[in-house]
Amino acid sequence: MNTKFYKQLLENNKKWVSTKLDLDPQFFERLANGQQPPLLWIGCADSRVPANEIIGAQPGEVFVHRNIANMVVHSDMNMLSVLDYAVNVLNVKHIIVCGHYGCGGVKAAMGSETYGLIDNWIRHIKDVYRFHREELDLIFDETERFNRFVELNVIEQVHDLAKTSIVQNAWRGGKQLSLHGWVYGIGSGIIKDLEVNIDSEEQLDEVYQLNFK
Repeated sequence: MNTKFYKQLLENNKKWVSTKLDLDPQFFERLANGQQPPLLWIGCADSRVPANEIIGAQPGEVFVHRNIANMVVHSDMNMLSVLDYAVNVLNVKHIIVCGHYGCGGVKAAMGSETYGLIDNWIRHIKDVYRFHREELDLIFDETERFNRFVELNVIEQVHDLAKTSIVQNAWRGGKQLSLHGWVYGIGSGIIKDLEVNIDSEEQLDEVYQLNFK
């Protein structure tokens, strides 16, 4: 067993703690008192997309849920539990669904290869392609089609998020809650705002038509 990498992680942790304490001796003491993040991040599990780091956020500022291809699946109790806690306990004000160009899950959904258990998850992504086949099949450049599929997947997930009973009940109860869709460029480090911003039930159809016209 190669333990060098493993041990280095623990050493890195000690250095990180030391750096934080040098800058702010009460940093961890404040974190231990609880969290009140303004943002829930639903992102891809890809190791190249660290939520806090790419937006310059500190520990305690972002509540995070990640899965393959940043999906909002209505039968996913893990995602729903995170969403419920974020909205109804932490009272987050913003939820961002962030995909990324070059997403392996989205790429897999474009083909017919089988991968085993994960095929069941990819099926949800394939549904997005089916919904938008007319547009996507007209894009002949494979990279351009792939990138657009990534964007459409994020937009669909934002709309699926808006349709959850958790978000619907929050709006009906007068909570201030805004949903957003982003795509991160791994090769550039830049985030693209897809301008799919929803903060009420009334905006759902309007935003949907704007992005899929």
